[in-house]
Amino acid sequence: MDESAFRSTWRAVNPITCAFEKAQGAKRCFCEKSVRTAIAEREAVGCSSAELAADCRELLALLHENARFTLHLPHLEGALPHAKEMKVQCGGLLGLQGALDEEKAEAATVDNIFALLRQAVAHYGGLDRLPYGEIIKTVAAFEIRRRPSRL
Repeated sequence: MDESAFRSTWRAVNPITCAFEKAQGAKRCFCEKSVRTAIAEREAVGCSSAELAADCRELLALLHENARFTLHLPHLEGALPHAKEMKVQCGGLLGLQGALDEEKAEAATVDNIFALLRQAVAHYGGLDRLPYGEIIKTVAAFEIRRRPSRL
């Protein structure tokens, strides 16, 4: 299946996109509101809640803005390269989880993005009030898994 056909089918089957689809696709973050759909050999991740999807898009935009210096990007124009987007999505959610609960600061996964966002808003009073200085440290330190080299 070519990429344009995949995207067309993906939009038809998945009307509410998940802002953290890459993190969920990599099995680093999970969400009780996610909807997974198999299209050809690929998996699309959507959201069952329009309200949560809007909150996630807002959080991701704030993570992108706050991570610009760390990612060496003075201006954010268009989509980030895959590795940098993974750093923002996975590192951002793991950093937020660690900021809320020090016992989970070294965790490798986020069990529930929905619960994490609700907890963050309740604790900090809004997504714009999150401790981005602390969160971005985890973004900077996050490394995607490398494929083993072939000899």
